[in-house]
Amino acid sequence: MEQKMNDTNHLQTVSASELYDTVYEGRKPIIDGLLYAGTYLFAGSPKVGKSFFMAQTAYHISAGVALWDYPVHPGSVLYLALEDDHARLQQRLFRMFGIGDNDHLHFAVCANRLGNGLDEQLDLFLKEHADTRLIIIDTLGQIREVGGERYSYANDYEIINQIKRFSDRYGICILIVHHTRKQASDDCFDTISGTNGLLGAADGAFILQKEKRTDNKAVLDVVGRDQQDQRLYIEFDRERCIWQFTKAETELWNPPPDPLLAAVAEMVSESVPEWCGSASELSALVGQDISANALSRRLNVSADRLLSEYHVRYENSRNHAGRQISLTLVQDGKAGA
Repeated sequence: MEQKMNDTNHLQTVSASELYDTVYEGRKPIIDGLLYAGTYLFAGSPKVGKSFFMAQTAYHISAGVALWDYPVHPGSVLYLALEDDHARLQQRLFRMFGIGDNDHLHFAVCANRLGNGLDEQLDLFLKEHADTRLIIIDTLGQIREVGGERYSYANDYEIINQIKRFSDRYGICILIVHHTRKQASDDCFDTISGTNGLLGAADGAFILQKEKRTDNKAVLDVVGRDQQDQRLYIEFDRERCIWQFTKAETELWNPPPDPLLAAVAEMVSESVPEWCGSASELSALVGQDISANALSRRLNVSADRLLSEYHVRYENSRNHAGRQISLTLVQDGKAGA
């Protein structure tokens, strides 16, 4: 077995049973129902209001203030505003949010390019700001390597894949501002400038578009691997330079209640914030007609939901006595931390 693991020519596989017997950490939400850990594109035509939306998103996450009706998980934000200068950023933030303190929102107006020191700069920032949730790169063109097969599918895919490997390593979100092309398409995501390799490698994308450039109203389309597709209607407040939510085309889908998760969550409370035991013991306590093995696998699959909906952290580990399940109440609503 060990020889197979060390053989690069041997295909590493896992069985369906092994998948069910393992607890995998899901993508952490940055903005519930809207933005998650991973690498996303944010595209729109020039001067449509992308940078104002980026500043608004960055501010809300760094300040811990809900964006419209979407709760945020607060943390530090790095905004690489590579087409701006400090004076413009100062004026923009003042118009949008006044002059209150915010030590968790950081700006840079210059940075190295991919393959030429950007990774090292971001590594250092994250070591100095371990609570970072989001990095905004405004724009993709400012950090791309110069020359080469600039617009081939393979090159576009690898550029985003490099950034994705970085975001996955740290469990953060990287939001990349990019442009759309003028040619119309039935699918707005086909208007992203470049090849389909950009969207193919990304975890998701946002498209901001107006019917008329002089109009204050816009449509924000959202697509992602781990989230529901959405279309949001928003309107730009020119006095404050912020985007206001108008309506959503469809409501977010919520899974039906799971009686097993509710029963398991009842095992922990403020008076008894922790429980530890075997799957057999837990199966007997929850009052559900379910075997110990099936219960363990159901909880392995639903660990993220148990944490986000019931604020109970689930762990399944092995010790000298066999497999043990741990349930821990997460205090102060820090389920997404």
